[in-house]
Amino acid sequence: MTTPRTVAYGAATITYELIFSKRKTVGISIKPDSQVIVRAPRGASLKEIDRIVHKRAAWILRHQDKFASSPLPAPPRQYLSGESHNYLGEQYQLQVNLDKYDSVELLPGRLLVTVRRNDPDRVKGLLTEWYRSQARQIFAQRLEANYPKIRPYNVPYPQLKIRLMKKRWGSCSADGRINLNLRLIQAPLIYIDYVITHELCHLIEHNHSRTFYTLLELLQPDWRKRRQELNLLDIV
Repeated sequence: MTTPRTVAYGAATITYELIFSKRKTVGISIKPDSQVIVRAPRGASLKEIDRIVHKRAAWILRHQDKFASSPLPAPPRQYLSGESHNYLGEQYQLQVNLDKYDSVELLPGRLLVTVRRNDPDRVKGLLTEWYRSQARQIFAQRLEANYPKIRPYNVPYPQLKIRLMKKRWGSCSADGRINLNLRLIQAPLIYIDYVITHELCHLIEHNHSRTFYTLLELLQPDWRKRRQELNLLDIV
């Protein structure tokens, strides 16, 4: 039988499932879905268990963030007509046409890719470059819109780079550059704003400390909800 409990750590709240068993020490584990499991000896006091969880809070939050910031593995795509592809949170049906010139066009409900030869790799390449072109424009706009949140902290305007990343939605380099995952262009703007805000906070706090989460909570109070919903999206 498990018992849910909570421990406050700065602006963050850690919820964990408590399991009593035949063991001598308290053990803490984190599942890929960010659920925290605490196993404790029978008879251990709840106050002492909470104290141990609070002591390990920074470690717990760091690992939760690592799991939650990782996009789900992408299923393989065939890049054939009829497939569903996302752009800014909306689904579009891929339509591949043959013609003299290569192009990509966004139409109501459709992503029209025109190629000179019927080659799925060519379709993939064209679609990837189209996404990258859109991402350059949209990400720059959202960075400009979100930067005022961090401006009062005297943070220089960051350089923005777009990369195709397998394990993160974004990152922040030591020299103040923000990197955003190209796949993020498939998500609604509110989730793009969340990732940008997260990385802007790293310009001040480069780790996932209590100070970092306090700042993130201040700048975007609903960040947990946005993070959870982002990682449930079907983004390839």
